[in-house]
Amino acid sequence: MKNFISTSDWTKDELQDILDYAKDLKINRFNDALKNKSVALLFFNPSMRTRTSFELGIQELGGYAVVLHPGKDAWPIEFKLNSIMDEEAEEHIIEVAKVLSDYCDLIAIRAFPKFINLEEDLSDNVINSFAKYASVPVINMETITHPCQELAHILTMQENLGDLNGKDYLLTWTYHPKPLNTAVANSSLLIASKFGMNVKLLCPSEEYILHENYINEAEKNCNSNNRTFEVTHDIEYGYANADIVYAKSWGSLSYYGNPKEEKIIRDGFKHFIVDGVKMSKTNNALFSHCLPLRRNIKATDEVMDSDYCVAIQEAGNRMHVQKSLLTTLLKEK
Repeated sequence: MKNFISTSDWTKDELQDILDYAKDLKINRFNDALKNKSVALLFFNPSMRTRTSFELGIQELGGYAVVLHPGKDAWPIEFKLNSIMDEEAEEHIIEVAKVLSDYCDLIAIRAFPKFINLEEDLSDNVINSFAKYASVPVINMETITHPCQELAHILTMQENLGDLNGKDYLLTWTYHPKPLNTAVANSSLLIASKFGMNVKLLCPSEEYILHENYINEAEKNCNSNNRTFEVTHDIEYGYANADIVYAKSWGSLSYYGNPKEEKIIRDGFKHFIVDGVKMSKTNNALFSHCLPLRRNIKATDEVMDSDYCVAIQEAGNRMHVQKSLLTTLLKEK
């Protein structure tokens, strides 16, 4: 049995097989791969694209989705071991994972980091606890990484650019009023480096460099592919000759758990918005973003409405890669 918690646990060839079948599913959308199968979708955080794409994808494969919001329409869950459960939680992850495994053939989890304790968030305890106690495959619908978004991102790039090996890839930080989760940014580095691209990370200052876990893995992937990995704070250099520009905002690790102090720093970097002038410095690059995106905060209308913006295509590809993933995991089970 194999889980899909991070693309780090999967080889490039294994991921490419998922992408290739996703391409087929875009043409032949309906089959019975999940007939008489059920998938539990647990949302600890809000969702639009993820929930919609998973629910509809499961339906198109003949399966049934059970959507749960622990703490709202399902009991609050305790994740600490040996805990005295005298607070809000009504049941423990050990029972939850085992019972859902009896009912369902797959379990998918969406649980954002709380942005209070970095080491706790890096441990990814919620989804890893499900993986520990479940007896069916567990899927990451976004935690400290967002591997399903990674698949949709790479599929979109391949559809537009073909072979990605040797392409110049830019992950750029953009402004947002709040310190957001680093998941998509972490995943961007992991997948771009795994698929043989030269990777640049552009961020305002050292405070916004992503965690060394993801930096180190990206460097390792690039080295093994004979590609380059760079971190820069120079906007002009970052955009220069890029074939792909992927934008995301994230909170500073230096101010983890201190959003008020961090906001004073981040408010000085609104000029990192993606605009037409910056995009003109690229090699006619594609632009994308995982969505949702605040227009004229993260990127301008000009960029979002341009022919080179493929964010909608990437969002659409979420359903196809997830259908392929679900099918793959059931075969592995």
